[in-house]
Amino acid sequence: MKRQQGFSLIELFISLAVGLFLFAGVLSVFVGMRTTSSETSSYGNMQETGRFALSVLTDDLMRQGFWGDIATSLSANELTAIPAAPGNECQGGGLNNGTFPGNLGHFRTIWGRTATTASPISCVDDAKLQSDILQIKRVVSTPVANAARTADRYYLVANSSGGQIIDGGDALPAINNSRIWEYQHHVYYVSEQTLGGLTYPVLNRAILVNEMDDEPLIDGVEMVKFMYGVDVDNDAVVDTYVSANNMTQAFWDNEFDSRIRAVKVYVLVRDIEPDPNYTNNVVYQLGDTTLNAFDDNYRRMLFSSTVTLFNGDVEIWN
Repeated sequence: MKRQQGFSLIELFISLAVGLFLFAGVLSVFVGMRTTSSETSSYGNMQETGRFALSVLTDDLMRQGFWGDIATSLSANELTAIPAAPGNECQGGGLNNGTFPGNLGHFRTIWGRTATTASPISCVDDAKLQSDILQIKRVVSTPVANAARTADRYYLVANSSGGQIIDGGDALPAINNSRIWEYQHHVYYVSEQTLGGLTYPVLNRAILVNEMDDEPLIDGVEMVKFMYGVDVDNDAVVDTYVSANNMTQAFWDNEFDSRIRAVKVYVLVRDIEPDPNYTNNVVYQLGDTTLNAFDDNYRRMLFSSTVTLFNGDVEIWN
């Protein structure tokens, strides 16, 4: 009969040491892959957020000042009737900067301001300081059928000579060769919301329905800035880009042959949750605004785009 022998104590210790070494290596690779996967997912989410925010703002800016069949800038002179201001009216800066055109001053279809208080415009009371607010008025670029009107919207019924703004529940006015266009008034701004113990930034939009109704639009947008490309000598070329708080009344109202011909859009996106293993010490430049290092644990990404305004300089040739 043969004697059976097991492992010696030294061999067991060597086996355990080798096993622990291999396990530590595998664990290290697993943790590294999980960290990399988390970072990749975080940056991927921020990229989607930034691109979506730029897409929404660009689409609205490109159509700012479009009034369907009316081939001039909109004013009370072109309209036979104008509804009363909606509830929760968004009244911006200037003499004539509500939802609908008034009888005094130039009707501002684009306007902005950097929030120095939580209420930089009458319909907003929770704006994030230092971020910009943007106000846009226009009609939707495709006319609607009379049967497709809804009672919670406003419409511009117009031909090339003029028209009338009506509530969706009103009877259609008799205007020869007219078409119906949905009237829109949008206000964009950033606020902060808290949910489940997390406080995070949100891009909001106030929209015109029966009243100016506020809605959270895109989570994770921490700041928006706009630089307005002004043509000061009316030669169809942008001469300078001006930040919201440095825009003069003449620029907003197209006085002295000045025109706003383009807008540079800056969107700073922040991750929703902090990463204790990451410190953000990046300096961000949003137009003429420099944001010093946050020195916190949130990842961020900066997006920018330049939008040409096609409807700010419409001329009629007789």
